[in-house]
Amino acid sequence: MTGPLTINRMPRAFDPSLGEDAREMVPDIQAELGELIAGAAGSSPYLKSLVEREKDWLPKALNSPDQALAEVMAAARGLPPDQLKPGLRQAKRRMALLTALADLAGAWPLEKVTGALTDFGALAADVAAKTEIAALIRRGKLPGMGPDDVDSAAGMIILAMGKMGAHELNYSSDIDLIVLFDETRFDPDDFYDARQGMVRATRNFCSTLSEKTADGYVFRTDLRLRPDPAVTPVCMAAEAAERYYESLGRTWERAAYIKARACAGDITAGQGFLDALRPFVWRRHLDFAAIQDAHDMRLRIRENKGTGGALTIPGHDMKLGQGGIREIEFFTQTRQLIAGGRDPDLRVRGTVPGLAALAEKGWVPQDVTDKLADHYRAHREVEHRIQMVHDAQTHKVPQSPDGIERIACLMGIDSAELTADLTRRLTEVNELTEGFFAPGSSTPAPTQEAQFDQSVLARWMTYPALRSQRGARIFERLKPELLSRLAKTAQPEEALRALDGFLLGLPAGVQLFSLFEANPHLIDLLVDIVGTSHALAAHLSRNAVVFDAVIGGSFFNDWPGQAVLQAELSDALSEEGDYETQLDFARRWCKEWHFRIGVHHLRGLIDGAEAGQQYAELASAVIAAILPRVADQFAQKHGPAPGRGAAVLGMGSLGAGRINSQSDLDMIVIYDPLDQDMSDGPRPLATRTYYARFTQALITALSVPMSQGRLYEVDMRLRPSGNQGPVATSWASFTSYQQNDAWVWEHLALTRARVVAGEEKLAKDIETFREDFLGQQKDIGKVLGEVAEMRARLAAAKIPAGIWDAKNGPGRMMDIELVAETGALLSGVAQRDVHAGLDGAVAAGLLDVAQAQTLKDCYDLCWSVQCAARLLSGKVIEADKIGEGGAAFLCRATGFEQVDQLQAALQESYGSAADIIGWVIKEGKDGAQ
Repeated sequence: MTGPLTINRMPRAFDPSLGEDAREMVPDIQAELGELIAGAAGSSPYLKSLVEREKDWLPKALNSPDQALAEVMAAARGLPPDQLKPGLRQAKRRMALLTALADLAGAWPLEKVTGALTDFGALAADVAAKTEIAALIRRGKLPGMGPDDVDSAAGMIILAMGKMGAHELNYSSDIDLIVLFDETRFDPDDFYDARQGMVRATRNFCSTLSEKTADGYVFRTDLRLRPDPAVTPVCMAAEAAERYYESLGRTWERAAYIKARACAGDITAGQGFLDALRPFVWRRHLDFAAIQDAHDMRLRIRENKGTGGALTIPGHDMKLGQGGIREIEFFTQTRQLIAGGRDPDLRVRGTVPGLAALAEKGWVPQDVTDKLADHYRAHREVEHRIQMVHDAQTHKVPQSPDGIERIACLMGIDSAELTADLTRRLTEVNELTEGFFAPGSSTPAPTQEAQFDQSVLARWMTYPALRSQRGARIFERLKPELLSRLAKTAQPEEALRALDGFLLGLPAGVQLFSLFEANPHLIDLLVDIVGTSHALAAHLSRNAVVFDAVIGGSFFNDWPGQAVLQAELSDALSEEGDYETQLDFARRWCKEWHFRIGVHHLRGLIDGAEAGQQYAELASAVIAAILPRVADQFAQKHGPAPGRGAAVLGMGSLGAGRINSQSDLDMIVIYDPLDQDMSDGPRPLATRTYYARFTQALITALSVPMSQGRLYEVDMRLRPSGNQGPVATSWASFTSYQQNDAWVWEHLALTRARVVAGEEKLAKDIETFREDFLGQQKDIGKVLGEVAEMRARLAAAKIPAGIWDAKNGPGRMMDIELVAETGALLSGVAQRDVHAGLDGAVAAGLLDVAQAQTLKDCYDLCWSVQCAARLLSGKVIEADKIGEGGAAFLCRATGFEQVDQLQAALQESYGSAADIIGWVIKEGKDGAQ
């Protein structure tokens, strides 16, 4: 606002005679403002004293509050050292008076009041600190520092914590600060002298702010939020603080850093420190264990501060008491800690903005957010009125009726209305937050232990996930609900054994058990998985954090497609500066999407064909997003890729766009160096060596085990000359080899090849060459002769492991794929899928339409069994060992009522397909001859 202060509401005067005195102090103020000042002074001895001391300045300030605010800040910024203490105290008086009157008048919203106080607090700390730093530099007490270093406070970092950090400073508040210094600004030999100087500067500037003089004080400062304050100096090296948080940091410190902000001193170094601390504050996984930590903290506060018990308004602590400000802050910050590691949009400092972000992302219902935000604002208003009375750092409603009436007068209401409103608000806040922090306080599910094998239940406490006291304690609360869900399954004992295997494989349990306790609906999904898919359950036990993806709200949405996935992963990787962190993030991200496909398939939301396509699109997106990161990392050592770079050619099932949950990735790397013989970098390499090592780096990035496991196994054996050839192939060598030296089986493989990542122009050239080559006339007799030999070799080497091995053997997947590839090669079909290849076999005269349709149906059935089997067990299934849940899924995935019906259909399918394929190859060879 730029004009005079306008009155939206006005406090009632507690003592009318004091109000008359106030009017006399400011005779030039218009009548409305006179009433405002009279009401404020009549209810607050502190405000009365401020009015008395600033009566000459006040009329002008109220005529243009924004300008007055700016002038106060500018005057404080320009104070000379010898006027610093009185000058800052005068500025604080004026700031306090102006914000109080604007607040009481309703002219400024809460955010502007707290923001003005916070900005002044940061300015005061900055001015006071730099004055001390300048004095130390003049006296030579900061080695290596000169006058030019004063503007950056010689590397002193002042972090605003709590309400100061969030721009929510109270009317009469301490300012919570953590003071560090950037030790890299100093020679290592000067470290101790530098630290001694920084400690002295910190003590002196805090004294400048907090010491009470005849002019009052500026801000009480609190430095106790620093690491281990009982034994550490008031200013410590940033590196030492970072090491502390990495090794010893606790949940309450993580919560504190949500609001942390570099507010004074060396802002750049301060932001750098906060950036380095981001992994400590914001965990990669959904951190539901933070709920218990926050709840324990609440209980300790209630015990230490005596704020438990029944709700009574006289003497109630608006900050720490039941239903108070801290409850809303804890609720908000804990939710932010849970999900902020996955979603940067939740990393906001303010309480009300934090609630809004949580509601927008679906973590808190909108109506709950609206209520808590409204109560928070109202609580803060009451808190400010309490502190305005005597400028006291208190949050407690007065005990006496007169005291309560005084607060009510400052709010323009009577004490009965204030008491009723506070009771309603505090009660509702408690109801909205208590269930979140203490879900175990509700009636537990009835125990089902008697229904289960006691020997199984007894050994659970010996498993790694339950060896910690905390994990065991959470699991004991969770167990009744877990057993209740197991008891409702079709085969409870079978489900129990499956769950037992899952628990045995868990390396740790606190986070997962906390997640289940906070989200009981996930137990149904767990029971469904462990009772159906041993492979998926085993994957879960090793990668339990993939459950995080289920909580986000979009887990059961439609498949977004490869382009969206690739963009999402690429954007996320670009935010990570460290190469290994990028690779680990990609692993976690990929596992979550991989898990999503498996769950969708398991629950019948997609069929085997859709699952195969989605697995392939996911793999393609990962390769395309990882390749530029590998290229950038490699280029740092050896320079940019010579020529126009490389492309990754997906072969086999990857190229055809259909893989299963356990598939390796068949790939070829093709590069085009143009006329360049060497790379241009710190350690240049010959072109061939460059791309060979680059390809090895790509394979490593995809397949090496890291903290989050591996992405994929990679198979490069389909490259020209197989394992005997170079790991990367030049564009010229690739085309020459295909045209002159490749075997028929390599031409067949080319029918399924697809560029999945790399240089765009090279990718187009590869596809153009592939289509042109496939369109050339082929010697049908030679092709079919070699196909017959190849089929015989495959039959000898790949003996089927039984009726459920849908991949290997006559009339099964690889056999049908061989015919489809042959049809594509002989007819010049560019499409890569099996159905298109079989249509090509019809066009080439190898099959009639009915035969092609039979093979298509056989292949689709084989794929459904294969994809389901890999999800169930990770290998060829044994029908008598997959359990009732597995059998039901297998039938559902293939469209049969009973397993024996499916088995009979498979046997018939294999025979029909084998007869057709054998006849086709024999007749084709004979016809060609």
